[in-house]
Amino acid sequence: MPVLGWGLTLKEPLRTAWKKFNSRTQADDSEHWFDAVKTIAAILARHEPRAIFFPHRLDWNRMHIGTHLLIMDALKTMPSGFQNTLTATEFWGQMPSPNLMVESSVDDVADLLAALSNHAGEVRRNPYHLRMPAWLPDNVRSGAELVGDQGGSAPDFKFATLYGLRRWKNGRVEKSSSGGIQIGRVEDPAVILGWPADDGQL
Repeated sequence: MPVLGWGLTLKEPLRTAWKKFNSRTQADDSEHWFDAVKTIAAILARHEPRAIFFPHRLDWNRMHIGTHLLIMDALKTMPSGFQNTLTATEFWGQMPSPNLMVESSVDDVADLLAALSNHAGEVRRNPYHLRMPAWLPDNVRSGAELVGDQGGSAPDFKFATLYGLRRWKNGRVEKSSSGGIQIGRVEDPAVILGWPADDGQL
């Protein structure tokens, strides 16, 4: 049973060669790369998600950057009517201009840490699950200025995560909003972001 309660769609060639998805593969192994692009595009076509969460272009880790490039290449193959909220995440490298800050409850943070601690090989070499709780309050500090108004009042959040929100529409990336968005833990992101509320899909 997954710790966070959802399953995983992982198909060939993603299942057997995920470590190869980086900018070098994109440049030097185009056949393998475009097989993966087609796989991602098929997943998007099947599930039609309202939002895709994936690393931003400067997230430092080569597989995170590769994932970003792979998603963007897959989006370019989608039909012109395909629309989506692109939600850039950060972990290893900070985004220069995040425009969304989302509060996490204490229970949310506990669930995240429990899930992350199961990433056994990674946290043995670098126990970042122990350091993550210090990162989340710092997001409130920086997000108050980067997402909110500089010099304005910080939100009453204890923990938060920063994202870069854009839209995929008419076959290209478009700005999602004119300013930063802050979402508290008791608010409904679907309402604030203007998502349809009829299918319950992410």
